[in-house]
Amino acid sequence: MGKKRSGGGLTGSQQAAKFLGVSVLSGVVLAGMAIPAAGALGLAAKGTVEGFDEIPANLKTPPLSQRTTILDSEGGLIATVYSRDRQVVPLTAVSPYMQKAIVAIEDSRFYEHGAVDLKGILRAVNRNAQEGGAAQGASTLTQQYVKNVFVEEAGDDETKVREAQEKSLGRKIRELKYAIQVEEELGKKKILENYLNITYFGQQAYGIESAAQRYFSKPAKDLALEEAALLAGVVQSPSRYDPVNDAQEAMKRRNVVLQRMADIKDVSQAEADAAKAKPVTLKVTRPKNGCITAVKGAGFFCDYVRNSFLTDAVFGKTREERAKVWNQGGLTVRTTLDPQSQDAANESIKDHVNQDDSIATAVTMVQPGTGRVLAMGQSKPYGFGKNETQINYSVDKRMGGSNFGFQVGSTFKPFIAAAAIERGMPATKVYPAPNKMDYPSPVQKCDGSNWLNLPVSNGKLQTAENETEDEVGPYALRTAMEKSINTYFVQMISEIGLCPVMEMTQKLGVISANGEKLVEAPSIALGSAELSPLTMANAYATFANRGVHCTPVAIESITDAHGKALAVPKPKCERAMSAETADTINTLLRGVVDSGTGERAGLTDRDSAGKTGTTDSRYNAWFVGYTPNISGAVWVGSGGAKKITMENIEIGDRYYDKVFGGGLPGPIWKDAVTGALAGRESPTFTTVSIPEPVLPGSNGGRPATNPSKPGKPNKPGGDDKPGGRPGGGDGGATGGGNPENPFPGISLPPGVIGGRDSQ
Repeated sequence: MGKKRSGGGLTGSQQAAKFLGVSVLSGVVLAGMAIPAAGALGLAAKGTVEGFDEIPANLKTPPLSQRTTILDSEGGLIATVYSRDRQVVPLTAVSPYMQKAIVAIEDSRFYEHGAVDLKGILRAVNRNAQEGGAAQGASTLTQQYVKNVFVEEAGDDETKVREAQEKSLGRKIRELKYAIQVEEELGKKKILENYLNITYFGQQAYGIESAAQRYFSKPAKDLALEEAALLAGVVQSPSRYDPVNDAQEAMKRRNVVLQRMADIKDVSQAEADAAKAKPVTLKVTRPKNGCITAVKGAGFFCDYVRNSFLTDAVFGKTREERAKVWNQGGLTVRTTLDPQSQDAANESIKDHVNQDDSIATAVTMVQPGTGRVLAMGQSKPYGFGKNETQINYSVDKRMGGSNFGFQVGSTFKPFIAAAAIERGMPATKVYPAPNKMDYPSPVQKCDGSNWLNLPVSNGKLQTAENETEDEVGPYALRTAMEKSINTYFVQMISEIGLCPVMEMTQKLGVISANGEKLVEAPSIALGSAELSPLTMANAYATFANRGVHCTPVAIESITDAHGKALAVPKPKCERAMSAETADTINTLLRGVVDSGTGERAGLTDRDSAGKTGTTDSRYNAWFVGYTPNISGAVWVGSGGAKKITMENIEIGDRYYDKVFGGGLPGPIWKDAVTGALAGRESPTFTTVSIPEPVLPGSNGGRPATNPSKPGKPNKPGGDDKPGGRPGGGDGGATGGGNPENPFPGISLPPGVIGGRDSQ
């Protein structure tokens, strides 16, 4: 290969190229195009070697876009995603037949000429002159490679792609200048390797390895003679010679390639004839791209990984930069998805909710102390068909979730308790907790102003009430949590104010699914906030981790196409509450699954804790629970625009007169977590002693209930209560309150009953 001489002169091949650039290229025909000399060059005013010299000679070859492989935590394949399906391979991994076939049909003198083939140009000029058109081209394989580099660099920008392929003499001259550079820097073998990896072979296959897999389901190194000839023939026109859609046309083209190989002695005539006699036999592997191809029902987790990449500044300063890296591909992304946990979630979902049910469920599990997302599944699969969706019910809107998330009902109550205990409130705190009451007013907000309970449209104040008529206090915290007593937590938030709750939820990573701040109003105590299952599972993981909150992470490691490790986001772990506060919450929530509304979710072989929640009109039902080593949230409800009241409904081939948090989400959680932790260690909680105070008119601090009393229709509150209707919503119903203190002898703060203070 020619080099610059020591005196700075050019080699003979470069001088010839320059000569062609001004004499042949600007005056006759190049690459099968008849172009008049005048004005065609763009540099034509100069029309000299100096004009040719002004073209930059530093061709910047972009890295080839390739497929990205997404793996689970054990290295198992989840999905393959790509903007262009390509696997770059060395020339040693390409069949010798393929190497010979592509050279024979595209540039048979490839190893004999430099960047341009003067004989080829003259032959093309003569042939085209005889036939009066563009019957034959003269671009060398090196020039074709350069053109493909420009096309690759253009990406999905249609304007740039057209510019890279435009039939103009100016482009051809630039192409020639860069071809000279490539020939000098790379050499023939490397050019051939690069050409085979960059070229489009049709059927969404870029590069020879993907083409071999697409058409024959085998690696490029194993291509037989007739297979290699077929693929080499496709390159000239991937649509015309597509063997999938027109086997006859593809066979004709294949046989042209075979004959050319015989003519230049790459194979014998007998070998060529034997290959020609064989039919076109394909073993097509259809394109598989994107999260829709994910295994183990992990399509939504796959999409969450992609969105995590696109939204995290670790991978680039702007979304555009991050998208460029993702679309470039060639990445191997090892994720936090635990196969056992994912399988358990999927099985539990299938056992309880059908894909074609009118409602849906989502299950998300995370690891306390690390923030690792272990499982993410839902009953409506990832897809575009009937009873499929691309909305990830487990995550916030910005990560591909629903527009608003889902009201969480009484699963919000532990956040109120944590905020109160962290401020010094004893776990034995007693409130009168009447059956029904006006929201207390005023309640202080973070900015120093007050929330006021003002009359609504019907002229009445907003009220909160308990699930059943027999739920009348006083109650202590332990029983109030187990029975999910609405009025207790309304009184608690009125005493401590809204700001401590806002601060606690911020530390726990609790934000509205639409990205907005939580609304500062007492109704938040009963679950008016619209959140995502991942948010809830991760917040509860903080309790399991004894008060240390870790941000969720889905990506464990990433290597690029060259095996180089990229920086990945690390979980940020910070203390959100004292260990004593967390231990107290764990003790309280153990009671919920031991003997409270979440009893059906309680595990028998290990420590567990959790909270049920059901919203107004039974639009949403929840169970959020955890062990010391796993935290999970289960949501059941209507994922679409139409809200469905879950009463007198069939779900998973089972009839439910009423769906409540402990009745369907609880068992889903229990089965999922049981499977996820099977065979794994069973650590225990650190618990605290919470004595139950003896209260006036009570039974050991636990007021007796009367199962004969009917429940109240569509009222939020505790879940699965005897004689009552399960609930757990935002307590936003209106109606008359009870301004009198029903418990003489117990001192109440002003405004706790009645809520009519104006300041």
